[in-house]
Amino acid sequence: MTGQSPIKLALPDSAATELLGAALARALPRGPGTVVLYLHGELGAGKTTSVRSLLRAVGVERPIRSPTYTLVEVYEPGGFTCVHVDLYRLEGPVDVEALGLRDYLDHCLLLVEWPDKGGAALPAADVHLTLSYDGESRLAGLQAASERGARWLSNLLNDTSLTPYVSNLT
Repeated sequence: MTGQSPIKLALPDSAATELLGAALARALPRGPGTVVLYLHGELGAGKTTSVRSLLRAVGVERPIRSPTYTLVEVYEPGGFTCVHVDLYRLEGPVDVEALGLRDYLDHCLLLVEWPDKGGAALPAADVHLTLSYDGESRLAGLQAASERGARWLSNLLNDTSLTPYVSNLT
């Protein structure tokens, strides 16, 4: 981890969760290489909702499906590759190797749901997003895991659309 304090958000509804995804897209650091977002949380906590909104905001126009059964969905808005992976149904890192993710890792945005199942078969995260239940609402925690991730979250903090949802910056 980079030592940067985590960002905590209180998300009262799915619209706020979608707003978070769009803000993550706007804050995405530019430059060469792959940017990796790990999404953690229970079933139904909002991982796919966040990803769908992020992908819409980077320009994906076609239908965005959850990769729960396909395991990998690839989008290329404007020549920019976005790879959405859901590892929920996999047994472990050996299964991840068979997905062929290495084919995409030169320059892409890699979004991984259930990354704990991937272990060392996955590239390291730049940012960890953890979504959890809080009654009918959700809580989101974001933690940078690299310098690029720290830039991403620094950019995110400058997005005033999230100001009403920031619950704790320490």
